[in-house]
Amino acid sequence: MKDKLVVIVGPTAVGKTRTSIELAKAIDGEIISGDSMQIYRGLDIGTAKITEEEKEGIPHYLIDIKDPKEAFSVAEFQKLARERISDINRRGKIPIIVGGTGLYVRAVTHHYEFSDANRNNEMRNELQKKAEIEGPEALHTELLEVDPERAKEIHPNNVQRVIRALEIYYTTGNAPSIEQGKKKSDEESLYQLALVGLTMDREHLYKRINERVDLMVQQGVLNEAKMLFEQDITNSLAAKAIGYKEFFPYLSGESTLEEAITLLKRDSRRYAKRQFTWFRNQMDVEWFSMDEDPFHKKFQEIQHFVEGKLEISENV
Repeated sequence: MKDKLVVIVGPTAVGKTRTSIELAKAIDGEIISGDSMQIYRGLDIGTAKITEEEKEGIPHYLIDIKDPKEAFSVAEFQKLARERISDINRRGKIPIIVGGTGLYVRAVTHHYEFSDANRNNEMRNELQKKAEIEGPEALHTELLEVDPERAKEIHPNNVQRVIRALEIYYTTGNAPSIEQGKKKSDEESLYQLALVGLTMDREHLYKRINERVDLMVQQGVLNEAKMLFEQDITNSLAAKAIGYKEFFPYLSGESTLEEAITLLKRDSRRYAKRQFTWFRNQMDVEWFSMDEDPFHKKFQEIQHFVEGKLEISENV
């Protein structure tokens, strides 16, 4: 019998946090963060990290487990999340992964293997030097030529992932997307899975994103960005997160604060669009529109879907 698992995905600002809390209360669940940046301590505002008050007593895992200087990989997340899923099921509760980092989610829910195969340190160093000299766009253009499908999944500024994709191509002779496909020995999930996707009219969502950015600025996200900037860890994985890197030009005197905020709103909207695209193409998601009905009515639909998929009674 497979362990039960609920996953709630969707773009930033669509309402995943509220939905996850209500669902956890309804089905006796505990929540695992599926966000690749909420693992970092001290990066709260820019990652829209849930507050203790918002948790309403629901246990949350994989939040605040790393310092911003520390590295964190998909493989490490996979291991930690699967351990939590097993533990939560063993205690008779329902684990709920909540987040918008698609690769992290799929690495947990499906057969996804990681190894040091096809690693080439010399090549990686050469690609890193090219990125420093010619800029990240040059590397992304190179990836676009050899594997357009993979290039569309990776933002040009995510140099680390672009380098890894090119490293796979030049080492194996295959496009990274082909190599990735080889690792999927079985498309069936490892779990009895209820995969919920939250969507929203794009204009409505973009308005919410812009409002969230304004609120983040009011709450002091600039102080978090300044902390990363002053500690000289702007090249760390944590500092590459949307919500921080947009402020670095301002902090170095290269742009105005208004320009930085405008850039953050634009990057956040683009990221939301990429999140939609990724989940629609990569996973079998049951989508629920969050702007058509009152929340309680839409939530009842989501709860009914989850209980049906997991074969649990309405009165857990």
